[in-house]
Amino acid sequence: MFLIPLLFVMQAAAPPESPKVLTERIGQLMESTAAAVPGLVATSAVLAENTKATLTKLQAAPTNLPLNYEFLQEVRAYLALVEAMPKPYPLPETPKRQFVELRDGVEHFETVMRALLDQNQRQLRSPDRDNLGRYAEANDRLGAPAANQPRVVFMGDSITDLWRLNEYFTGREYLNRGVGGQVTSEMLGRMKADVLDLRPKAIIILGGTNDIARGTPARTIQNNLSMIGDLCRANGITPIFASILPVGEARRNERPPATIAQVNKWIQEYCLRNNYVYADYFTPLSQAGMLDPTCSDDALHPNARGYRLMSPVATKAIDKALNQQSPTEHLTTQKKRR
Repeated sequence: MFLIPLLFVMQAAAPPESPKVLTERIGQLMESTAAAVPGLVATSAVLAENTKATLTKLQAAPTNLPLNYEFLQEVRAYLALVEAMPKPYPLPETPKRQFVELRDGVEHFETVMRALLDQNQRQLRSPDRDNLGRYAEANDRLGAPAANQPRVVFMGDSITDLWRLNEYFTGREYLNRGVGGQVTSEMLGRMKADVLDLRPKAIIILGGTNDIARGTPARTIQNNLSMIGDLCRANGITPIFASILPVGEARRNERPPATIAQVNKWIQEYCLRNNYVYADYFTPLSQAGMLDPTCSDDALHPNARGYRLMSPVATKAIDKALNQQSPTEHLTTQKKRR
């Protein structure tokens, strides 16, 4: 009867408790308790359909606070309807226990909602929303790039953050500037401190999966990546844009494969239009359009095998980009020819 929303999307670790289990149970209890009271199924039919529609929307935007609040209000409305309906006397023990569990579940759900709201408010109030402090000390210690060793920055979220670059790329100055949980707007906010000021020859950008999980429109992701490309072009840095990775079955509701495919198609076409290199991580890690289960332990982040498959893709893309003219050099050459 009811679909299941996922209220929290933790990037580097699992949440301490599963809202998925909680909301699934609330749905089950609404269905079973309605059947225990004569006339309640028919009376609550419209409300049940509305709740089902809300939960369907939550599949695409699991951390959307207004949608989660709407779901909570609909469950509260159901409980108010229950109070107004005459019930058999005495009420059998099983539905009696289920009504108690349902009310307790709603209180628990409200606690989860408050925690999510507090988390969002703390993030909004944070003086370092984009986590610029994460690499500030390392950036200060970093000297100028070596003349004979091109510096390359890996910019991304937890998938980049967890990538131990020194184990997969030896003898190269590859800097990891991944931050777990980040979306493309936060990566854009870190571009000056974590990329431009480091004067790399190239940057490889892997982002968007967290945007999709938060329900960010594809157009917004595209705009953020375009601005990253513009900043690179203006500063003589060669950008490489990587495809968003596939996800496993357990993550498909929070990160719909169709949305991933849509954004990846745009990234590839954007690279073709601008003569940028496209790094296709999706294909080698994909099995029938989903993340190969041998490449991940949590249906989202690559494991050692996953990173081993990604590494040659990154190497090939970087080598190709470094052998091309930088965007600034290309523009300068064009001006000289005119």
